[in-house]
Amino acid sequence: MPRGPRLDVPGTLHHVMFRGVNGKDIVLDDDDRRFFIARLGSIANVSGTPIYAWALMNNHAHLLLKSGAAGLSAFMRKLLTGYAVFFNQRHGFQGHVFQNRYKSIVCEERQYFLKLVSYIHLNPLRARLVSSLEELDRYPWCGHAVVMGYCRQNWQDRQAVLRHFGEREAESCNVYRNYLNSESGLGEQPELTGGGLLRSCGGWSEVKSKRKLGEQPFGDERILGSSEFVRRILDEEQGDLQGSLSVMKLEEKAERRLKEACDHAGVSVNALQSGSRVKPCPTVRKELAVEFVRELGLSYAVTARLLGVSSSAIKQILLRLGLYT
Repeated sequence: MPRGPRLDVPGTLHHVMFRGVNGKDIVLDDDDRRFFIARLGSIANVSGTPIYAWALMNNHAHLLLKSGAAGLSAFMRKLLTGYAVFFNQRHGFQGHVFQNRYKSIVCEERQYFLKLVSYIHLNPLRARLVSSLEELDRYPWCGHAVVMGYCRQNWQDRQAVLRHFGEREAESCNVYRNYLNSESGLGEQPELTGGGLLRSCGGWSEVKSKRKLGEQPFGDERILGSSEFVRRILDEEQGDLQGSLSVMKLEEKAERRLKEACDHAGVSVNALQSGSRVKPCPTVRKELAVEFVRELGLSYAVTARLLGVSSSAIKQILLRLGLYT
């Protein structure tokens, strides 16, 4: 089944997951980890994106965040593209770094916030990167140590987590840690890594039970939450689509974005479309190629026509950035 468009309503809670291509590691040493976390924090601060929980594993990562005004897609594009370039250049690699598109699930905050925080922060313990909860308390590649106060990351909203466990910090840290301890025995909890009717209702038996009572539960694979929550998110998303893409076709939007980018860079559209290699044309062309293909979903052929290069050139741009799919 083809994947539906992303649900990217600003201000909604997302559980974001991404992994290395073919299961390969996305970090090879602590310098990779430090760069990734520094980039994550910098983009979060600049974009006003609250991050509540995160775990950087060897071959994948989890984030729990609330999308900012620019939306989730812009945030993730900057994070993953920049890291892929750094990773390939540092290690002398080429090609993919991340497996296809990142996965994002819109989550109902009231029902799932604490469950997701604990699930994400317990990842290193489940994967045996640490041997105990005591070791996890000081593990620097996971947001748990930040919530506990052993590591400092000014971009992580630890107070938003601690407020759920008490008014005084010392007390709330202890209650939070006890909560994680109780959750640590629950295993993988696959219901927290996806959406859909069965996950939202808690299983097929619950779906059948609701239907026997005359209820019609509603679900979407991109959303984890109650029927009412799913309907509200889809209504909001439909409103956004009707207010934008119904007025402007994707190619028209791309043409407008092309002009904006050229104006900002101080280069004419004609110069960029002539295939010029004079700075800053290559940089603008590279950024727009990623945006047109990955965000707008334009084909290589259409993107190539708009940018004045061949389809194979667009492919090579994405290949060098580890984004070619």
